[in-house]
Amino acid sequence: MQLPTLVTCLAGCAFLLSPLSEACGPGKGHGRRRAPRKLVPLILKQFSPNVAEQTLGASGKFEGKITRNSERFKELIPNYNPDIIFKDEENTGADRLMTQRCKDKLNSLAISVMNHWPGVRLRVTEGWDEDGHHSTNSLHYEGRAVDITTSDRDREKYAMLARLAVEAGFDWVHYESRAHIHCSVKSDHSMAAKSGGCFPGNASVTLESGVQKSISDLRPGERVLASSGGDGDLVFSEVLAFLDRDPDTPRLFVTLQTEAGAQISLTAAHLIFVSKRNCSEGTAPAPGVLRTVYASDARPGQCVLVSAGGLGRLSRISRVSMRLSRGAFAPLTRQGTIVVDGVAASCYAVVDQHWLAHWAFAPLRLMYSCTGSTGGHSDGLHWYSRVLQWLGRTLLDSGRLHPLGVAQDDT
Repeated sequence: MQLPTLVTCLAGCAFLLSPLSEACGPGKGHGRRRAPRKLVPLILKQFSPNVAEQTLGASGKFEGKITRNSERFKELIPNYNPDIIFKDEENTGADRLMTQRCKDKLNSLAISVMNHWPGVRLRVTEGWDEDGHHSTNSLHYEGRAVDITTSDRDREKYAMLARLAVEAGFDWVHYESRAHIHCSVKSDHSMAAKSGGCFPGNASVTLESGVQKSISDLRPGERVLASSGGDGDLVFSEVLAFLDRDPDTPRLFVTLQTEAGAQISLTAAHLIFVSKRNCSEGTAPAPGVLRTVYASDARPGQCVLVSAGGLGRLSRISRVSMRLSRGAFAPLTRQGTIVVDGVAASCYAVVDQHWLAHWAFAPLRLMYSCTGSTGGHSDGLHWYSRVLQWLGRTLLDSGRLHPLGVAQDDT
């Protein structure tokens, strides 16, 4: 599909699909308020999504049984939510142990249950299984599955309970029997790998005042050190928005260490400026020497652009490694670039060209210039990024998108 077609679609989407519920004070605001979406209960034996549990479209493959003596036992976290009743018939606390993702979805479901049926709580009948009571390769053995009912054990509620579990974000929900609902989630490892484009929460940026600030504390309107693009000049650029903001979820980051001592961590699908050919340590980049690659494609021996006394200088990558860190943040500057932990990177990810991504975000920059806002956004993926990802999957060849970068609708 032609690129002008893509950008034309984006320009329209920026204004037609932006959040319109931000009218100040009481009244009708912009447009007509949407009616609440009707929830359709599942039927007995139905599962959602309509694929097998241990497939990529659902909760993914079994990764191995976890025992109290295994190294992976530390991945299981106890859930002491007082709004959830745990049957715990073994009296060992095993039903309370689960992965972080399972805990998050279960806690979200507990709120939905209380809102939907006042006075009723969520009840867990089976959680992590250490006794071998389930079939081979059951996700119960990894703390990734729970069997649930309502506290009043009213089976007339279970069909809707299954729907609420789907809405709470469980990766696979099965109205398995009249006695309970089975729910499971993807592994935390697979969710960390599906990374989009972000920096860890403990990364730092340089404000125009010269102060170093944690990227997790950065706010739109602040000006941070950035690069002017491929020529290597450093400038200060205004932060317009966060394209993704997730303080809690563990993510897997690629860490690039340079001979100058600077070190940057970013997700695999994030774009970073590297030299096209061999480079000289500590020199200013020649025009056109820098290009963007995915962080996962950066290699030792290539040079990145680092900040040295306020000037952009080349420094060779000496080591590439991976690390798991909690929190992920993706600020967007007007320049489309940002210097993080002393290393220049693009603000963009997923698509294989910085210039294309910067072009695609032009409508959002225009919206900010006209309104001083990019639309309502708190934590999670920015609404405009979601529009771009949908359009990218629809209009671009799959080879133009990083395989780990495109967020799934259910995550």
